[in-house]
Amino acid sequence: MNLLELKEIVAGGESEQVEFKRSTGQRIEAIKTVCAMLNGKGGYVFFGISDRGEIVGQQVSSRTMDELSNELRRIEPPVFPEIKTIPLGKGLSIIAIQISSGDSPYTFDGRPYIRHTSTTRVMPRSAYENRLLERLHATRRWENQPAAAGISIDDLDEEEILLTVDNAVQKGRLEPPRKRDIRAILRGLGLIADGKLLNAAIALYGKSDKVKSLYPQCAIRLARFRGISRLTDFTDNRQYWGNAFSILRRAESFLLDHIPIAGRVISGKMLREDTPLYPPLALREAIANALCHRDYIIPGGAVSVAMYDNRLEVANPGALHFGITPEKLRQPHESRPWNPIIASVFYRAGIIEQWGSGTLKIIDLCRAVAVPDPVWLEQSGSVIIAFRPSEGVEALPTPEVTGEVTGEVTGEVTRLLPLCATPISRKELQEELGLKHDEHFRKAYLLPALESGFIERTIPDKPQSSKQKYRLTGKGKKWVASMKTKE
Repeated sequence: MNLLELKEIVAGGESEQVEFKRSTGQRIEAIKTVCAMLNGKGGYVFFGISDRGEIVGQQVSSRTMDELSNELRRIEPPVFPEIKTIPLGKGLSIIAIQISSGDSPYTFDGRPYIRHTSTTRVMPRSAYENRLLERLHATRRWENQPAAAGISIDDLDEEEILLTVDNAVQKGRLEPPRKRDIRAILRGLGLIADGKLLNAAIALYGKSDKVKSLYPQCAIRLARFRGISRLTDFTDNRQYWGNAFSILRRAESFLLDHIPIAGRVISGKMLREDTPLYPPLALREAIANALCHRDYIIPGGAVSVAMYDNRLEVANPGALHFGITPEKLRQPHESRPWNPIIASVFYRAGIIEQWGSGTLKIIDLCRAVAVPDPVWLEQSGSVIIAFRPSEGVEALPTPEVTGEVTGEVTGEVTRLLPLCATPISRKELQEELGLKHDEHFRKAYLLPALESGFIERTIPDKPQSSKQKYRLTGKGKKWVASMKTKE
């Protein structure tokens, strides 16, 4: 840097990246600013310039430089910024310290600092801890640590693991394994390292009571509140523990039970168009993202889905990291999942798509059905995405426990429902209905009854289980009772 370049920088005054000190007598405060710039965008600290931007210079000796170097050594981790002297004449010079943005957080005398406009201040403890976690994230995080002592592959859901492989192969995201060996599959998915099962494997596939006692945070909370806040009563409140795949299915089932259907008559046609108040695929993407980005280190933490009269919120414990803000989530951005191993398995299984596109996909899905763009915010130690229904759409109310059952039921479903008064298998249902074509039964009878919330699986975590049966939900029981009353 020469004198002309110095004058150009000084002309802009002090800022987030420029600090003036009249002399090295202020070196302690100056090095705090160096620390702050290392934790920020970098910049320059000049000695020999007044607060008003007057280039006055100072005498510079070897002792001056030694004292400055000694102060810089009090920054941790160690840094070696470029220090230059710019002669002014008459034995005076300017000392310029050029700082590059570092791998934060840095501390001076054990305290971290940040730069706010032209002011240096102590970094809040929460911000420091968050940055420290980010710095260690590449090598040490919850998901890539060995599973708790006593946990083995026997505590994982083998059927779910094989289902992941089948879906990944079908989507071309995994080469077909030569042998369906569970340990080899887990190793290929990055869930075993140095011969040890990782926490990520437990979050994705854990199933035993032993796992539940050691990993209580692998849970989801689901609630439908009567009003517009949590202070009101709720019509339904559930909490489930399980692996990430089962949790996602539980949430989808809950939303299917509670999301009202908005209807309108298509102009010029004698047709009624019914659509959910919120786009199901957007909600599924939001919940999957929450499972990938949540902080699993909090024992009492859980992903939550809260439905109110005027909105629906999906929240995950933790914070936004790596400079991501709620505003940036609405724009194309680099995705750095807080749990990249879990996210990678979700991607292979087809649960999420390309990294970094999840939030934009959610916005597109909402716009496709004229639902307002969702809003992201950080609040009370959680990241929340809030959905609102389309303005002016009159939604059908969620059926109350004592309310009237609404909605049209096809003839096929009408025949099916009375048979589900007690748990019954698919094979038994087809025999009772006299149906031999499996695909016709699935599309015309079973799926419509499930999707309308009239029946449910007895083993929701394992849709393909050979022991799977179907039974009436509360909504289905009310419908059957109402039909008997009419008869």
